[in-house]
Amino acid sequence: MARLVDFFEALSPGDVVRLPRYYAADARFKDPFNEVQGVAAIQHVFTHMFEALESPRFVVHDILVQGDQCFLTWDFLFRMRRFARGEQVVRGASHLRFDAHGLVALHRDYWDAAEELYEKLPAVGALMRWLKRRANA
Repeated sequence: MARLVDFFEALSPGDVVRLPRYYAADARFKDPFNEVQGVAAIQHVFTHMFEALESPRFVVHDILVQGDQCFLTWDFLFRMRRFARGEQVVRGASHLRFDAHGLVALHRDYWDAAEELYEKLPAVGALMRWLKRRANA
């Protein structure tokens, strides 16, 4: 598990080609924006992350392992290329399930896109904060 966490925390655009060392060929990946299957499709998700964001990186805080499953909590730090805002932080978690060979067969990320991302965008943020206030009334 430490090897995989080290990989995530040091992930760079050049490392995306190394995903098959950690993911099964038919692995599934899901987050609030993507749901794909196959290591090539997962590589595409990570490649797009590096193209769309400036200096993205993960900082893993907690690692819980039970049998063939793992749960990670993390911060995802990045800068938006299109907006002049400073470094952004998304707090989230990943559920990983491993196959018989120790490769990731399922990778599911959990994070609140509305709170962690949309509320921080200039125009959309105001609308999201208004909707949040209305829902909490």
